[in-house]
Amino acid sequence: MQNLHRLESILGYSFRQPEILQQAVTHSSATNESFSASLDNEQMEFLGDSLVGFFISDFLFREHTRLNEGELSKVRAHLVSATNLSKLGRQLELGDFLVLGKGEEKSGGRTKQALLADAFEAIVAAIYLDGGIEAARGFLLRVFKSDLDIVAGGGFQFKDYKSQLQERLQASRCPPAEYCLVKETGPEHRKTFSIELKVNGQRIAEGHGNSKKRAEQEAARLALEILTATASYAIDAP
Repeated sequence: MQNLHRLESILGYSFRQPEILQQAVTHSSATNESFSASLDNEQMEFLGDSLVGFFISDFLFREHTRLNEGELSKVRAHLVSATNLSKLGRQLELGDFLVLGKGEEKSGGRTKQALLADAFEAIVAAIYLDGGIEAARGFLLRVFKSDLDIVAGGGFQFKDYKSQLQERLQASRCPPAEYCLVKETGPEHRKTFSIELKVNGQRIAEGHGNSKKRAEQEAARLALEILTATASYAIDAP
């Protein structure tokens, strides 16, 4: 049994119904392998996804009236992306509390982006089901605070990462980036796409997302980070 009291302390929320929290951290691989009648967190992920999108949209609408619709959409897309939610999941140490099947455990499931993002959504749903809408809103505003502070401070870039990368490559007289689908994982209704980014035939980065478009944006974001952090990184001329 996981130490759910420690998780409650990290979350800053005490559950009246601890079985809801237990379900939120139980991956389907655990119930499938054990043929257990206990519930996994897949349905809670579905609810949590909608709750995160709603609360972030509501907050941005109320607090950032200076932003137009396109800008609001870009900020929201970034904040609710699998990449960002998995980052928040890591900050909350959710990987330590996941209940996984043996196969998922061996394959490094505790650190997988998709599982951490899904677990984060399930936790949001669990808090909503246990404590109501204000409890869920308070939790989200607390964990999203640093991201929302960046938006409030004007530090969010409204150009998409693919456009930023293209401008960077053009300025360096490099050929355009190529985006190649290398893998699709997960059930049909909840796929994760893996996109490999190449420049002049060289593999630069690989991005993941719940759509090809988001995976391409993530690959471009990672490529920009690599090119910026490694000044000596060179792309061979054709």
